[in-house]
Amino acid sequence: MPILYIANKNYSSWSLRPWLLLTELGIPFEERLVPFGDDNSASFGQFSPTAKVPCLDDEGLLVWDSLAIVEYLNEQYAGVWPENPKARAWARCASAEMHSGFGQIRNLCSMNCGLRVKLHHWSPKLSAEWQRIDALWRQGLHDFGGPFLAGEHFSAVDAFFAPLAFRAQSYQPSLSMEANAWVQRMLALPGMQAWYKAALAEPWRDADHEAEAAAAGVLLQDMRAPV
Repeated sequence: MPILYIANKNYSSWSLRPWLLLTELGIPFEERLVPFGDDNSASFGQFSPTAKVPCLDDEGLLVWDSLAIVEYLNEQYAGVWPENPKARAWARCASAEMHSGFGQIRNLCSMNCGLRVKLHHWSPKLSAEWQRIDALWRQGLHDFGGPFLAGEHFSAVDAFFAPLAFRAQSYQPSLSMEANAWVQRMLALPGMQAWYKAALAEPWRDADHEAEAAAAGVLLQDMRAPV
């Protein structure tokens, strides 16, 4: 059975993507969570050649990037990408854009599932990135009929944007009705609810991730179990 190495569910957006895809598609895997710490290179370097998460170990074959993991799974399982060629092409483009872009959102709206934060300032660049996200979601929902981004069924493109559903919950960006509906649909998925419940129960706090959220805005609420 493949082993998926991940980090803290409260923080690790990169880990969430393949974990959610595997979970929602019912693909068997073993989860191994290694929390962030003072020396991630040492701890993560024991299982990943880049000392980063996620990393999939399939009987010794290592796949160490979230997009590469998705494509590896696509070679073996149905439903990873949409069957419709147009939807599949769009889904891959949108996923690649998420994989490589949106630096303002990553830096100023870091994933911290248990927090509710009021940002100090919505810069034009940050607002523009959320507007682009909104436009992408509306395009997918409109062109392929919903309720998921590339059509009737959950697929890899939904997994790639899943961390933004948690970010939208935490930071409350201004989104269209259609985009907000997709966020709520994602948050209601069994896999997302399981991830969120586990994130809130985690006994760890990582100083760097906590500092990012504190620097970005005013903490309104911390939903996590006390440590």
